[in-house]
Amino acid sequence: MMALLLLPAAAFAEGGSKVDSGDTAFVLLSAALVMLMTPGLAMFYGGMVRKKNVLGTLMHSFVAIALVSVQWILVGYSLSFGPDINGLIGSLDWIGLRGVGVEPNPDYAATIPHLAFMIYQAMFAVITPALIAGAFAERMKFSAFLIFTLLWSTLVYDPVAHWVWGTGGWLRNLGALDFAGGIVVHITSGISALAAALLIGKRRGYLREAMPPHNLPMTVLGAGLLWFGWFGFNAGSALSAGGLSTMAFVVTHIAAVTATLVWVVIEWLHRGKPTMFGAATGSIAGLATITPASGFVGPMGALVIGAAAGSICYLSLFLKPKLKFDDSLDAFGVHGVGGILGTIGAGLFAQKAINAAGADGLFFGNPHQLMVQLMAIAVVAVFSFVVSLVILKGIDWTIGLRLSDEEELMGLDLSQHEENGYQL
Repeated sequence: MMALLLLPAAAFAEGGSKVDSGDTAFVLLSAALVMLMTPGLAMFYGGMVRKKNVLGTLMHSFVAIALVSVQWILVGYSLSFGPDINGLIGSLDWIGLRGVGVEPNPDYAATIPHLAFMIYQAMFAVITPALIAGAFAERMKFSAFLIFTLLWSTLVYDPVAHWVWGTGGWLRNLGALDFAGGIVVHITSGISALAAALLIGKRRGYLREAMPPHNLPMTVLGAGLLWFGWFGFNAGSALSAGGLSTMAFVVTHIAAVTATLVWVVIEWLHRGKPTMFGAATGSIAGLATITPASGFVGPMGALVIGAAAGSICYLSLFLKPKLKFDDSLDAFGVHGVGGILGTIGAGLFAQKAINAAGADGLFFGNPHQLMVQLMAIAVVAVFSFVVSLVILKGIDWTIGLRLSDEEELMGLDLSQHEENGYQL
């Protein structure tokens, strides 16, 4: 046990000239930006629910920071990025961060401490299950949420992260492109959100009574924090300060603003009035969609990807009531659909001229890359959906997933936490 608590003395050597202080500062700052995204998500989601559920919804994101971070330190990082086992999972060689010190690991980032890479990736692991909570907002037991988050992080996120990003991961070896998490973060969370919404069922009164957002200014502030943090999410994934991180930063903003404008115009034409809620949602759709392609595409590719996000994600939300499933806060419609679009976008617009470690896409002479992207989408979507259903079914058969009718009527805040969000 003591071996898990102590790092070897050599781990605390600075590693001489191998550690670049500029890159290290950039990645640590990016990790802080990505951490801020989860409280930003809490506010984005919290403003969208009814006021009786605001604290319960904030709690989903906030507690995920603590729960998933501990899981990541103990086993998650090793399963995701540890020495490869048959392309499927990392070994437990790095359990409890054993041997993960301040020397760089050249397999992942040769100019920053291994611990800096670890903590940066931790913030991705934290926000991903928090995204899923949007699908079952206002109706899941808090105890069920905790168990689901822990199991999902271990059984879905960690294996997929290894497949796509881990040294030896089978999708990485096939050449699948995912710069900052379109597959690992958005497709896994979005498809799992769809599974959760279908299994747990609709909120009481869904499509029969109005359920408008109770605090749109909170949602807009959350969207702004997410947008701000997303520059760390995407540009930070270059793992060094330079030309690639600059391009990722710029195309992230291009996609976000394009998606926002397209969403607002479509909504104006379709509904007769543009809304603040629509503009905020459109920006998040653009950010989610550019994520997998952000380190591989140029400005014009990002503009097309943003336009696709603003239009196709809008259509997916418009169709949701017609399909009669209750994805409360549109986790699937924004993150699932956006992640799929962006992964396809990387297969179309990627250029080795932008990132020599990537590949050319279909529009730059390489149709094979699009086929790889489509296969990665299909495999990860099926895996995420099936494993999520198994986890959710197991929880439902044991402690139960859903609040009682009385608890749902009372709201999460009082029934799960004995608190009120507002004392006005």
